[in-house]
Amino acid sequence: MDSSTTHAVTGAFGYSGKYIARLLLEKGVSVHTLTNSKDRPTEYAEQITVHPLKFDDEDELARSLEGCSVLYNTYWIRFNYKTANHSIAVENSLKLFEAAKKAGVQRIVHSSITNPDINSPLPYFSGKAILEQAIKDSGLSYAILRPAILFGEEDILINNIAWTLRKFPIVGIFGDGKYKLQPIWVDDYARMAVEQGMKTENIIMDAVGPETFAYTDLVKMIGKIIGRNRILLRMPDWFGLMMTKIIGAMVHDILVTKTEIKGLKSNLLHVDSEPRGTKKLTEWIEENKSTVGMKYANELQRRTDRA
Repeated sequence: MDSSTTHAVTGAFGYSGKYIARLLLEKGVSVHTLTNSKDRPTEYAEQITVHPLKFDDEDELARSLEGCSVLYNTYWIRFNYKTANHSIAVENSLKLFEAAKKAGVQRIVHSSITNPDINSPLPYFSGKAILEQAIKDSGLSYAILRPAILFGEEDILINNIAWTLRKFPIVGIFGDGKYKLQPIWVDDYARMAVEQGMKTENIIMDAVGPETFAYTDLVKMIGKIIGRNRILLRMPDWFGLMMTKIIGAMVHDILVTKTEIKGLKSNLLHVDSEPRGTKKLTEWIEENKSTVGMKYANELQRRTDRA
């Protein structure tokens, strides 16, 4: 794939999309973005051509992708809410793929999830599996990347674990806490995505970092590095959810959902593949220990405040 052509990134002013777009610009690639956050500040906004994500106008969606050879799709939602749900995200993504094909896009680099399963009772994982199959059936060249958890400056999960450790003397652990996670640095993930955007062969690959943590060990590690060694209390799911709802009401957010807990406890954020990332989470926490978790990262605010 010729890097001199134009590449499109969904959500280039958001989280992973921002890092992908930045790396493409550094490589001299012309970047378009499809976004609902066109007014969100970023240091390279003037270098990117901006189009709205108009899922309600499929012709306009296709026109916004004309002239682009590669589409990096990071569009998705973390959990169901009154303004969006996974079924709508699947429907919108299918429209996006069809628009890409209509516009002449040659390749899709798609952000999926570890262990997608079309028969999963968890809509996050079944929805991602539906989209993977749609991409494979599209006739377009594709790279499907399956990250477990991303960490970086705009991260929510790792940041809010640190925030909880800073705020409370006792921190709850759902169940036995032995379920595993394999976080990957967002810069490493962006590098993988851009590398695949320059290729043509079809590929599906797990995108995980070099460290694997049991959840309890992850929390302990973060607490030790930031100087907040707290009491970790195992608790049943119902009680843990009740406590997170109380904290959520305080910060006007949803900390975690029942389905996310099921995904964690089912080890769906763990694979046996070789790590693709190089940056260790322990190193990153050490480098950012004075700032990580100092402010709460609000998911719902990001959804509603697009500026």
